This record gives sequence, structure tokens and C-alpha cells, in this order.
Amino acid sequence: MNVKAAQDDEVLFARKGHAGIITINRPKALNAVTLGIVRAMQAQLEAWAEDDRVRWVIIKAAPGRAFSAGGDVRQLYEWGAARDPMAYTFYAEEYALNTFIKRFPKPYIAFVDGIVMGGGVGVSVHGSHRVMGSDLMFAMPETGIGLIPDVGGTYFLPRLPGETGIYLGLTGMRVGQGDALALGIATHAVPSRRFAVLENALHTTGALDTLIANFSAPPPTGKIAGLRAAIDRCFSAGSLEEIIARLQNDDMQPFGSDTAKLLRTKSPTSLKITLRQLREGAKLEFEDCMKLEFRIVSRILEAKDFFEGVRAVIIDKDNAPKWQPDSIEGVNDAEIDRYFEPLGNRELMLS
Repeated sequence: MNVKAAQDDEVLFARKGHAGIITINRPKALNAVTLGIVRAMQAQLEAWAEDDRVRWVIIKAAPGRAFSAGGDVRQLYEWGAARDPMAYTFYAEEYALNTFIKRFPKPYIAFVDGIVMGGGVGVSVHGSHRVMGSDLMFAMPETGIGLIPDVGGTYFLPRLPGETGIYLGLTGMRVGQGDALALGIATHAVPSRRFAVLENALHTTGALDTLIANFSAPPPTGKIAGLRAAIDRCFSAGSLEEIIARLQNDDMQPFGSDTAKLLRTKSPTSLKITLRQLREGAKLEFEDCMKLEFRIVSRILEAKDFFEGVRAVIIDKDNAPKWQPDSIEGVNDAEIDRYFEPLGNRELMLS
């Protein structure tokens, strides 16, 4: 075993047998992804991609409630509020890492259990194997803090069955193991109690897919299956206003009215951006999706809703954000166009 990092580091790297192992190691912070983690992972993955001793990579988290609850939003808030260019640097390097994982030339096996949101999704969902546990709580809740479902959400969400990706991206709804498998977010459902034994076997096995399949077990049916018809009816609308109108008038109640009410609590600007983002993402290649996300977040860092959302949800925790504008009807569609415009010499560069 070749251990590279000290126990108190944010992320640990080891090689056991022919497996390279990444452990996100910030359990007290719900394993939130920092710039330091992004940089360390990028460097290690580049090395392992060329190392013939490493046949595949496993990513997991230190024991706790979360695989990773997202990016280090508090730090991003502080950088953005201070107009520190490190906020842009974080997103550029995070998106480059997401892209490298998507392109990784070897199997990339994510062991995901507990909370996984935002940045945690970005370092797991693009891998070849997404092994998700019994206690999974997956969500892309960014519209609730004035952001967008990024880290590749532009690519993978609109490719989920029917309109389920649009539904998850706009509402931020949480789903468990059964839904994750049925929607294709997970490639395998494995009972949480079997994670350690499976991981140990992956250090030496030569039959990766057979082994994981042998550890897999049918999960409980998720809640999305019973809502699919209503989700597809309502979220296939061409505009946010029409989505809400369909929800309010849909035959499946109280799902429709409750979902319409939930959407009204999110940043109106973020909702408008997200719907357009995901519709465009359905037609784009992965790298173009990442470049689009960088354009959008660069403009979000120059606006107000992200800072107000983080203040309300994370800093002051009053859960009463004052969005600007404060209604979906008040959002100027011409203003939304600005978030999608090219950045000139500030465009995201992916090698």
C-alpha cells in the first residue's frame, strides 16, 4: 500500500493491490469539496491514468452522514462577495476535474452513500461505475441558493428518462437508492453494509463488473415511478410559467399544487436559467455543457441571488431569501439571455 496523504488531509490517496483509492476526508464539513481537494484529485488522477499498476480508481468518503454535500459554498460566497477571482478559479478547475473524470481512461468506481449533492455529484456521477448505498440521499438543490445544477448537470440531467432530470434540476427534490438506480444515476445498488467487503475485493479481483453485480441487490421502489406520468406531462412544457400552470391544473394532486408551491420558493432567475440550460444541454456534447456552465456561473457571481441564497440558507439560516426579482413573472427573459453569452477571452479552456 502506497499512502500519499496524512490522516488529517482533506483528501487521502492510496494504492491497494491494483486499485487507486481516493477518500474525501472532511466528515465534519459533510465532505464538502474544496479547491484543495479538486487540485489534489486532478494531479493524482493524471498520475494514475498513466500508472500501469492501477487498473481502476475507487472514490469514497470518510465515514459520516455524507459522501459529499457539495462544493465549499461558504468559501465561494466569501470569494465572490470580495470580488476575489479565486471564485472563478474554483469553478474552472472543478469543471476541468469533472471533465477529466468523464474522460478517464480506466474504470472509475464511486462508492456513494448518505448525502450527495452538487460538487459531490460532480466527482461521482460521471464515472463509469456509480455504486450507491441504502442510505443514499441524492439531490441537485442549487436553485434554492440562487445557483444552477452545474458540475455536469447540464449534460446528465436532461439525459435522464422523460422529464425527470428537468424535475430534479428545477425542484432540487431528493431521491434515494431506488430512484437513483431506476433513473440511471446509479449503475448499481449495493446494501451499505456490504460496501467495505466489496471494496476490499476490488483491490485484487480481475472481474470488476461480475464482482459488483454479485454484490448488488434490488433496492426498494423509489417514489419517482409513481409520479412519472405527471412529471412528464407538466415538465415537458416549453416555459417555466407553463410548467407551473400545468402543475396547478394537473389531475395528480396534491403533487401538482405542492410542486408548484415549491418552485415558487426558489430563485426565479435560477429557475429560468436552469430550464433553458437543461434544454440546451440535451443537444450538447459534455465539454460544451461544461463551457456553458462556466459562462452561466461567471454571470451568477456578478449578480445578487447567489449571495442572498447562501446568506439565507447557510450563513444566517433564516431560510427567507429575498430574491431579485422576487417572482417568476418579474424575470426579464432578455436578462436571462445575458447569462448564456460567450465570455470572450475568459471562456473555460479544457485541454
